[in-house]
Amino acid sequence: MIKAIIFDCFGVLTNDGWKALREEYCTTKELQDAAHDLDIAVNSGFMSNAEFVSRVASLFGLNREEVEHKFGTRHTNTTLFSFIESTLKPKYKIGLLSNAAYNMLDELFLPDQVALFDAVTLSCDLGIVKPDERIYADIVAKLDVTAAECLFTDDVERYCTAARDAGMEAITYGSFLQFERDLQKLLQ
Repeated sequence: MIKAIIFDCFGVLTNDGWKALREEYCTTKELQDAAHDLDIAVNSGFMSNAEFVSRVASLFGLNREEVEHKFGTRHTNTTLFSFIESTLKPKYKIGLLSNAAYNMLDELFLPDQVALFDAVTLSCDLGIVKPDERIYADIVAKLDVTAAECLFTDDVERYCTAARDAGMEAITYGSFLQFERDLQKLLQ
C-alpha cells in the first residue's frame, strides 16, 4: 500500500531550464559528455553554482547572462501543487527528491508549497546524485516508510527505473493529465 509520494523538482514541480539548454546546445557526443560531467559536479556539491554557470557559458559559447536567464526562467507547476495540496497531502506523506546544486526551494516555491513536503532529499547535501540507490534510501528513511510504500515520479525514465530497482513504484512524468491518470491506475 502506498503511504508516500515522492516528487522530482526540475521537469515535474517546475520546468527545467538546464534540460532545455542541453537540448539546444549539446549537438555532439563530446558536448553531451562535458555537460553531463558539469551536471554531476554541481549537483554533488563539488562545484559552486557560480562556477557551474561560468563553465556552462564557456562550454556553449554563451555569456553568463544568457545562461543565467535560461536557468532563471522557471515556472512552477501550480496545477500539480494544487493537486498535491487538495488530493494527495490529506492521504499521503509527500517527499521531494532532486538532483540540485543547492537548496533552492525558497527561490522556486512559495512557503505554502514548501510546507507540503514532509521530507526533502537534495543531491548536493549528500554528495551523490540520482540514480545512486543511496539517494532513494535517504528519502525513504526520512519519510519513515519502506521503499515498497513509496511512489516516485520523475520526468527522467532512468531515474524512475532506479526507483523501481530500489523497490518503489514509479511514474515517468510527461504532463499533469498523464500523471493523474497513471496515478489513479496505480492507487486502485
